Amino acid sequence: MGGGVSSTKGTKTVVVLGAAYGDVYVMPRYAVLPGHEYKAFIPYTKVFLTESPKPEHIHLEAEVTELRPNSVTLSRSFPELGIPTTTLAFDYVIYALGSHLPPPLDLWGPSTGKTQYHGQKAEGCQWFQEKQQMVKDAPSVLVVGGGALGIRMFKFSPAMFRRMVTRFLEFATDIKSVYPEKSVTLLHSRQRLLPRFDEKMHDEIRSACEKLEIELILGERLDLDSIEDGSAKVNAAGQKVVRTVAGREIAADLLLLCTGQAPNTGFLKAMDPATVDAATGLIRVCKTLQVSATPRAAAHSPAVSITAALADVSLAADASLAPKAEDSAPAYPHIFAIGDAADAWGAIPAGHNAYAQGELAAKNIVRLIKNSTADGEAQALQEYTPGPPAIKVSLGLTNAVYQVGPNIGFKTDGEPDLQAALIWPYFGIKVESDEDMRL
Repeated sequence: MGGGVSSTKGTKTVVVLGAAYGDVYVMPRYAVLPGHEYKAFIPYTKVFLTESPKPEHIHLEAEVTELRPNSVTLSRSFPELGIPTTTLAFDYVIYALGSHLPPPLDLWGPSTGKTQYHGQKAEGCQWFQEKQQMVKDAPSVLVVGGGALGIRMFKFSPAMFRRMVTRFLEFATDIKSVYPEKSVTLLHSRQRLLPRFDEKMHDEIRSACEKLEIELILGERLDLDSIEDGSAKVNAAGQKVVRTVAGREIAADLLLLCTGQAPNTGFLKAMDPATVDAATGLIRVCKTLQVSATPRAAAHSPAVSITAALADVSLAADASLAPKAEDSAPAYPHIFAIGDAADAWGAIPAGHNAYAQGELAAKNIVRLIKNSTADGEAQALQEYTPGPPAIKVSLGLTNAVYQVGPNIGFKTDGEPDLQAALIWPYFGIKVESDEDMRL
């Protein structure tokens, strides 16, 4: 959590909720590939990009326990920073709490291993090492799912299958690339992988899986009755056995249910249930990314198909043909929501979109502050328009297929650590070698 503490009437307090300790994008791979886990956890000591700390820029390491319209309650106080109680008042807040991964990749969830994560780098590294060992020890693996995360691990589902379009298929290919001797099976309920994207994506992914000798079972849904309390029955060989709705039984030593991410919107829902869509769990926002309490037409929900989204982008080039979005006045003009937690007008949940949304929210807060003190005409707030749909799916440690708008391509020059070092400078830390990421 970051922000500034206001001590005068003219100084505004802006709180950003969601400075998660880690780089979620690389985490699924690091649960399989040993030796890189330390690169996922980036210190926030220089997150404000200043060489020396400034009193108006504060990073607080605490958990949020409650959100109210004008304050947030923390798990601890910071008297040394002028915050004597656990209540922190704010003028503006950016809600960027994202979404959480399913087990076994929910860092903050209950741990089945020895390590329980509390936000510290050492704990996180040990937690990943336990997951790596779990994968290494299993002769056979069954990955249930089929968005991009089951191909790589667990990242999007339709609201989170609507959201599981980036890293699901990748998990299976990572395991098979690191441990080619293992038997890896991918079970997907649809006949087509990544159905929201061009069919060529499906063809490339299927071809890559076949080359890696990953068994694909498409068009069959897992029978949840074959699993009790999250665990399957066990055969004489000690393998877990699950059953599809069609009656097929599948045995594997390690069962990974890639059920997608869930948005972390509970704090806003508790404050005002009308701000969160009951069907998707996402925060309602205006075009300005200010929080709304008004339901939106279904045509603008994240469930919109890639084809429809591309059509919207092309139509938007001609304002006379662009679809008229049904925007509404914000219920909380001082609260902004961005990233995976927000129903951001059809934007695919991805890092590049969250980045753009964060920039726009920050600019709009600056405009609101200036408007509140200016004598002249108030500046209009900027409105968010999603860019063309884009996705990149890694197919093993170095290969990847991608789609940007209507364009599809294939890359073979990927790095096993997913170039984690490129992200560290955004947090103010210069990286010249891997050792620089052991901070």
